[in-house]
Amino acid sequence: MMIRRIDTIEEFGKLKNTWEDVLEASSANCFFLTWEWLYTWWKHLGGGRELYILTIESDGRLIGIAPLAMRPRRVSGFPARSLEFLGSGIAGSDYLDLILRRGKEAEAIGSLAEYLANRKLQLVLGQLRESAAAWRLAWTLEDRDGYRAFQMETDRCPYIDLTGQTWQTYLAALGASHRANFGRRLKQVAKAFDFRFERVKSERQRREALAVLIDLHHKRWRERGMSEAFSSAEMTAFHDDVSRVALEQNWLRLYVLRLNDRPAAALYGFCRGGRFYFFQSGLDPEHSRYSVGLITMGLAIKDALAEGAEEYDLLHGGESYKFLWTQRERGIHKLELYPPGVAGLVHGKISHAGRVARKIGWTILPKAMADRIATARRMAQLKGHYAAQSR
Repeated sequence: MMIRRIDTIEEFGKLKNTWEDVLEASSANCFFLTWEWLYTWWKHLGGGRELYILTIESDGRLIGIAPLAMRPRRVSGFPARSLEFLGSGIAGSDYLDLILRRGKEAEAIGSLAEYLANRKLQLVLGQLRESAAAWRLAWTLEDRDGYRAFQMETDRCPYIDLTGQTWQTYLAALGASHRANFGRRLKQVAKAFDFRFERVKSERQRREALAVLIDLHHKRWRERGMSEAFSSAEMTAFHDDVSRVALEQNWLRLYVLRLNDRPAAALYGFCRGGRFYFFQSGLDPEHSRYSVGLITMGLAIKDALAEGAEEYDLLHGGESYKFLWTQRERGIHKLELYPPGVAGLVHGKISHAGRVARKIGWTILPKAMADRIATARRMAQLKGHYAAQSR
């Protein structure tokens, strides 16, 4: 058994083919753990982090990848820094995890836990689903190596189970008022405009549609205050790059709704392995009275069904419009692991106390105010991230 650290982008680049092989053979197989997503994220959004990918080999065969990075110190004077998953913090990655071959999980986790414990490394692992292999790593570090673990649910991911569904059966299962509203709005738009709903198929279309999406997204949010998406040149460059790569792999699902040849709404997502991931959208406020956002979402779901997708994942965030389309949801969790010793104990207690205080505060504040404060904090984190990146 051998663990090797990958700490340069050149070595990261060489992992592409073996990464895909292990991911396809793992239970963590999802779009946000592909080499393409995480490598592109690292190029554009890695900031002040240090690359800390750990590969695990058994008898010369790669059986696991821990896609990690060491994040910058955030507590002045505190000696320990934390490992986190690549893709964390910004850009909206969900379902992050260790990538382990099926049948080799116990072997890989045991070796990984030993490596981390010998170096007394602490971890802050976010966007975990309940079935993540990272939980097994936590149990091993707790039981065998004396680590302290803290976890909390941080968000919910609504999703639509499309298995065995047709567009007609799916519509029939929706609430009667929402089903009627969607049909009425679609007929209204088709009657009032030359109506087109187009999916990007070429590189030229991708460039044009991405620019449309970003413009419409900013228009939608201008009157609301702020949005994290496309919030900087680095973020825009990341989406330009990753959407190009996704188009090459036939994963990109970028749609534009046009009314009389004028873009009225756009939807940006990815489809891989039978799962459609709804990522972002934008709409022209001038056409909001026609519910163009609702129409675009419905037609994207219809297209996902047409190509045989088994799930339409609306990803993290409990916005009310998502629950017009489904009542199913899954939890997303954050896991913190602190090594034994005074430093780990103190840091763990400080972090835990801070989480409790924030949770109490959020139960007291009105939801709208809490949402605005949370967004402002994330924007401040983004500014700090890009400041670190430019140094």
